[in-house]
Amino acid sequence: MDDIYEQLKKRVFDLWKEEGLLSERIQIRVRALSTKEAIGNPEHQDFPIQKGKEKLMQATFMDAGGQAFTDMYGDYEGTLQDVLNLPMKNNHQRAVFVTSLNATLRHMGRIEGSIHCHDEEPVTCGKALVPYLRDRYSGAKITQVGFQPRMLENLAGAYPLRVLDMDPDNIGARKFGVVIESADHTEDAVHWADLLLVTGTTLANGTITPLLDKKPIIFYGTTVAGAAHLMGWERFCPCSR
Repeated sequence: MDDIYEQLKKRVFDLWKEEGLLSERIQIRVRALSTKEAIGNPEHQDFPIQKGKEKLMQATFMDAGGQAFTDMYGDYEGTLQDVLNLPMKNNHQRAVFVTSLNATLRHMGRIEGSIHCHDEEPVTCGKALVPYLRDRYSGAKITQVGFQPRMLENLAGAYPLRVLDMDPDNIGARKFGVVIESADHTEDAVHWADLLLVTGTTLANGTITPLLDKKPIIFYGTTVAGAAHLMGWERFCPCSR
């Protein structure tokens, strides 16, 4: 079976070819957004992007924007065919592909919510999560992949919960009563869970594959917007723009 990036490339190739985009040279500008540009000025100061280890990288394609969180950010220019030819060997290449995917599908009207929410909207997002889960996943054991503080704040106490993260500053810390575990515990935490709540950043940083086809998954965030559309994945991102 092809890996997830090859599957995505095949599916978006058909869309880009159908629209005649592959035969044209299209400039795609990707840049790392400042914290203020990315999420505005939220009251809380514990979001991962505020720590500076990751940036929200944005591609602009014609009239549309698409984003991805990454720790390897930088400008890129090329045709969509050039993007398809990237080997997906590092986080920068994956982020270029993901942002390009999001921006083009937004331009084509295939997706919405490809731009991160701002200011106090992450609080609204976190508060909406438990009601969203209540009907279909009542009592489920949840493994959250990626530290998203407002989601964790609302899930803690409402569901049996484990949280995995890659940031050494978070690992071992107790957040809202839950101890943050390292990625070394992924296999066990996935086996334990009834439901995986997974940051779309896993698509850009190459850690998504071990999570697929194991348990029901809800992805969250703007990074995974285009891939969720192409693959039929469930995505929770109520306040994205």
